[in-house]
Amino acid sequence: MAGVEKHSISLPAEASEGVRARVGSRGFSSYVANAVSRQLERDALDDIIRRTEEKHGPADEAEVEAILARLAE
Repeated sequence: MAGVEKHSISLPAEASEGVRARVGSRGFSSYVANAVSRQLERDALDDIIRRTEEKHGPADEAEVEAILARLAE
């Protein structure tokens, strides 16, 4: 399969059992690949936040709460 690499990884037994319970053994690799992709997205967002805070300082929590309240309306 083009663009795919095979890896051997170790997971806690509880995590493996949880994945199998959700998707069975045939969907295991896809589930893990999707989880890794989501984590890479989160890491990229963390990098953006860090760079923004370095440039502009930390977010004002009161302002964030006000924005979230407006969005919830």
